[in-house]
Amino acid sequence: MKSDSLPLERLLRFIIQETGLKPFQVENTVELFREGGTVPFIARYRKERTGELDEVQIRTIQERLDYFTELEERKITVLKAITDQGKLSPELEGRIGECRQKTELEDLYLPYKPKRRTKAAIARERGLEPLADLIAEQKLTRGAPEAAAAPFLNSEVPDAAAALAGAGHILAERLSDNADARALVRRLTGQEGLFTSRVAADKVGSVTKFEMYYDYREPMNSIPSHRMLAMRRGEKEEVLFLGVEAPEEAILAGLKRLVIKGASIFQPLLELVAADAYKRLIAPSMEVELRLEAKKRADEEAISVFAKNLRNLLLAPPAGSLRTLGIDPGIRTGSKLAVVDDTGRLLEHAVIYPLTGGARGGAAAGELKRLVVGHRVEMIAVGNGTGGRETERFVKESLAAAGLPVPLAMVSEAGASVYSASEVAREEFPDLDLTVRGAISIARRLQDPLAELVKIDPKSIGVGQYQHDVNQGGLGKALDGVVESCVNYVGVDLNTASRPLLAYVAGIGPSLAGAIVTRRDKMGPFLNRELLRKVPRFGDKAFEQAAGFLRIRGGDNPLDDSAVHPENYPLVARMAADLGVTVGELSSREELINRIDPGRYLGNGIGLPTLRDIIGELKKPGRDPRSSFVAPSFRDDLQEMSDLQPGMMLQGVVTNVAAFGAFVDVGVHQDGLVHISHLGKKFLKDPHEAVRVGDLVTVKVLGVDLQRKRISLSIRDAVQATA
Repeated sequence: MKSDSLPLERLLRFIIQETGLKPFQVENTVELFREGGTVPFIARYRKERTGELDEVQIRTIQERLDYFTELEERKITVLKAITDQGKLSPELEGRIGECRQKTELEDLYLPYKPKRRTKAAIARERGLEPLADLIAEQKLTRGAPEAAAAPFLNSEVPDAAAALAGAGHILAERLSDNADARALVRRLTGQEGLFTSRVAADKVGSVTKFEMYYDYREPMNSIPSHRMLAMRRGEKEEVLFLGVEAPEEAILAGLKRLVIKGASIFQPLLELVAADAYKRLIAPSMEVELRLEAKKRADEEAISVFAKNLRNLLLAPPAGSLRTLGIDPGIRTGSKLAVVDDTGRLLEHAVIYPLTGGARGGAAAGELKRLVVGHRVEMIAVGNGTGGRETERFVKESLAAAGLPVPLAMVSEAGASVYSASEVAREEFPDLDLTVRGAISIARRLQDPLAELVKIDPKSIGVGQYQHDVNQGGLGKALDGVVESCVNYVGVDLNTASRPLLAYVAGIGPSLAGAIVTRRDKMGPFLNRELLRKVPRFGDKAFEQAAGFLRIRGGDNPLDDSAVHPENYPLVARMAADLGVTVGELSSREELINRIDPGRYLGNGIGLPTLRDIIGELKKPGRDPRSSFVAPSFRDDLQEMSDLQPGMMLQGVVTNVAAFGAFVDVGVHQDGLVHISHLGKKFLKDPHEAVRVGDLVTVKVLGVDLQRKRISLSIRDAVQATA
C-alpha cells in the first residue's frame, strides 16, 4: 500500500516490525480494514491478499492498528503543546515520532506539562534556577558549594543552605521529568522489583480466603494473573495492603550515573538530588504506574483464558435438530418443562412436582410421559442447578417404567436466569414466566449451544475467573470477538436464526439483524441469498461481508447452503460446465469434484487458497464443523459431595479452565479442581494444552473437604490407573 501520509507509513512500519509479518500481509490487511472489511470475512475470503493469515493474526493487526492510531493522535497533541511553548527541537520531534509506547510518549512530554506549584516552582520564583544550572554544569572543582551559592541570596533565600536546597529541588524535578531516568527506574523495578502484600491491621489473626497473602512477596515480572487479581480483590475488600518493593540500591546507582558527570564540588549535593528525585518524585508515581501495568497484564491473561473457555463452550457439539424436552429443576416451586420442535419453536410447557413425594410424584411421572409421547420427544435436557441430579434420576426412572428409551443429558444452567429476564427473552416469549423461558433455553442449549448462548452476555456464562475485576471494556471487546468468530466459523441458517445470532454475522450488527427478521416475518423465508439485497439498508458492503456466512437450506441455489461466497458462483458454474453437469449435480459428487483441475481456474484474484476452500465446500456443503455430540453420564449413586470417597474413578465434564487448573463437574452439585500438576504426565504451562471446556474426562478423587466445599481431582492419576 502506498500512502502520502507519514503517520500511516510509520504506523505500518511499527506493526510490521512488532508482528514479524511480511509487509504485504500487513499493508493489505490494513487496507481491507479501511475498506470496511471484518475479521471473519478477511480471514475466510481474502486469503490471497493476506497471505493466508488466520483470525488471530488478523485480530492482532487490528489491535495494533487501533493502538498505534491512538498513539499517533496523541503525538499530534503533544507536538502542538510543545511547539506552542517554543521548545520543540528536531531531536525531540524525532524521538516523539519514533516512540511506540504511550508511557514513553508521556515521559517525553512530562517536562513540558503544566505543573502545580511544586518545591521546584517555588525555588524558581525565588531566582534559584541559575544556581541550579551552575550546579548541573559541574565545572567547579575547587571551593565550597556555599560560596557558589552566595550570589543568589535574597530576602526569600536567607542563607546558602536554603539556596542549595532550593536549587536541589529544581534539579530533582528535572531528573524526575527526564525520560531516560524514568525508563531506567521502570526497567529495574519491572525486572527486579517485588509485588508485596500484607494483612490489614484489623484483620490480623482473622480467617479469610486471602490468608496466603497476609505476608507475601513475588517478583513483578513473573506473578501469575490469578494471584495478582486475587491480591487486588483482597485490597479492594480492605483485607490486604499491597505495595511494590523496588531494587533501590541499583536504581540510585543508575540515577547517580545519569546525574553526575565527573568530580566537582557539587557531587555530594547531586547524590542527595538523585535520592530525593527518586524517593519523593519518581518512586510514588512509578509504583502507581507499575501496579497499573501489572494489573493490565493480569487482565490480559485472565481475558485470554476467559476467551479460550468461551470459544470452546460456544463450539460445543450440538445434539442437533431434535424434538427436545427442557427441564428447569425446582423443588418447592416445581420443575418447569418446555417442549420445543426441531427448530427450537415452543410447542407446550408445563409444571410438575417430582421431588415433593406423595401423589404429586405420581402425577409428575404421568405428565412427563404425556409430553414425551404426545410430542414424540427425541431428547431430554435437564438443567444442572439445584435439584438437577434428583430430577435426572426421577426422569430416568419414569422413562424406564414407561418403556420410553429417550436419551437424556444434563445441561449447564450458567446464564440461563440472565437470559430469562433479558429483553431478548421478553421479545421471544412476552407472556411466559421467567422459569418457563429458562426451560426453553435449556432445551435449545442442547440442540445448539452456540445459537442459544449468543443471547446471553458472555460475562454471565461463567467460564472465567475474576471477570468482574478485570477491565470491563477489554473483556467485552475480547468476548464479543470470540462470539463473532464462532458464529461465522459455524455459519448461520438465515431462515431460522434469532436476531441476536444474526447480529454477530460479519457485516450485519443488531440493526440489520432486526431488519432481516422483520422482512422474514412479513415475506416468509429467504429462497436465495440475493433476496438479502431487498432488506432495507442492506447495501453492497453488508452483502459482501455477510453473504458467505449465511445458509439457506433447500433454497433456489444449492451453493446458498455452503460457505462458497456469491462472488465465486460464476466460477463454480464454470467448473460444473467444464464437467458437463449442473451446479446441483456437482455438489456432493466427490468423484466429479476430484476431476476439477485447480490450476485451470487461477487468475483474476483467485488463487489456490480460495480454490481449495471452494472444492472443500463442494464435497461437503453445509457441513457443521463442530464435533459429534456425546451426552455425559454421571453415576446415579453419587448425588452429593458426601457420597465421594478418595480413590473413586469418575466420569466428568470440564466446566471451566483457569491458569492453575481445570474445574470438572462430576455430578454432585460442586465442581472439583484438577490442579495443573495433575492434568498430565508432563509439565504444562497452560492447562488448555490438556483440556478444554466441555471435554468429557475420567478423573480420580484425591480428596474431599466438606467444610470448605472443595473436591481435589486428578486426570493424570486416572490415566495411570487405567493404563
